[in-house]
Amino acid sequence: MSIFVSDKCTGCGLCIKHCPFAAIELRDKKAFILDSCTLCGACVSICPVEAISISRKEESDNLGEYQDIWVFGELSDGEPVPVVYELIGEGRKLADKLNQKLGLILAGTNLSGLCKELIDYGVDKIYMIDKEELGVYNDEYYTQLVTELIRTYKPAVLLLGATAIGRSLGPRVAARVRTGLTADCTGLDIDPRSGDLLQTRPAFGGNIMATIVCKNHRPQMATVRPGVMKAAAKVSGYQGEIIQHDLDLSQVRLKSRVLETVKEIREGINLGEAEIIVAGGRGLGSKENFKILKELADTLGGTVAASRAAVDNGWIGQEYQVGQTGTTVAPRIYIACGISGAVQHIVGMKLSDIIIAINRDPEAPIFKYATYGLVGDLFEIIPIMIRKLKEGISLQEVGLR
Repeated sequence: MSIFVSDKCTGCGLCIKHCPFAAIELRDKKAFILDSCTLCGACVSICPVEAISISRKEESDNLGEYQDIWVFGELSDGEPVPVVYELIGEGRKLADKLNQKLGLILAGTNLSGLCKELIDYGVDKIYMIDKEELGVYNDEYYTQLVTELIRTYKPAVLLLGATAIGRSLGPRVAARVRTGLTADCTGLDIDPRSGDLLQTRPAFGGNIMATIVCKNHRPQMATVRPGVMKAAAKVSGYQGEIIQHDLDLSQVRLKSRVLETVKEIREGINLGEAEIIVAGGRGLGSKENFKILKELADTLGGTVAASRAAVDNGWIGQEYQVGQTGTTVAPRIYIACGISGAVQHIVGMKLSDIIIAINRDPEAPIFKYATYGLVGDLFEIIPIMIRKLKEGISLQEVGLR
């Protein structure tokens, strides 16, 4: 992009006053743009005679050369992290829409057996790099690896988990291959007209959902929040191909080395693995009222959770928060009690198999996503549920299992 000042400039100086980077000065009674300009556009919008303009013409990659959907296969202790299976499942859908192949990058040591196992999840091609140096993740090595694979095989899309590793690796690779990256996506689709990847993520604090398109450059890259997409199912006997890629790491200059890996030992809840969740929101009214949710959760063999409103009010700890700024969950049963259904919360639980909403407001947005909706006072409804469950009515009898 470039910025221009035309002969219409009158030298009024308004652009100088409004430039946040002090990147404009007057020369011969005409605005002159300095090298420190960031192309923010503030001067364009303030100029009273429209003398300043920005040219946004971009060069495009040769898009026809790029094919297939790729997933980065992040490993932990030699096994794929859970989000890899979610990305394989979503990548398979995208590849089928484009009538292309699904590829998986797998790097580490002793990978042959794992490659054969992962093909059965619907993977057409596994790009395997088996080297001792890749046994432990290192930014420099893996950036070189993924960059070289992209330049050699030219995928149209590369998906990574929005994990600590994915969030570090994705931007580095995108900068190397000069393409865009959409971070923390909660939805992916294909534009039926252009074939571009539609990358959806929360924006403006989660108040809107923005869909982003990378039209001119390839690959289209996105990191995806763990837990928001269904994991791929195993397809026994699926036919795929293992491509062994040789990688020369001798020229990579390491800025850091992993000396030791120390596992964090956590005590308490793991919302991401819970099968039944009973969550409370602003409608609970107080910290003490979470006791009734705990009783229902214990009766069901489930776990208590909360919306951000309940956490912000100090009624329950942040580790119990479900939503965009909390944990993303996909249990078999999710019971939302006194939760209105703001988009930030919905993003974190919409993939639950069964959603039961209890709210006294019949217009609450949560009911749009609920499998079952109960309009009424949760302090009257939940005790009835607990009593009936203790009397021996099973979840199977009410169709929840």
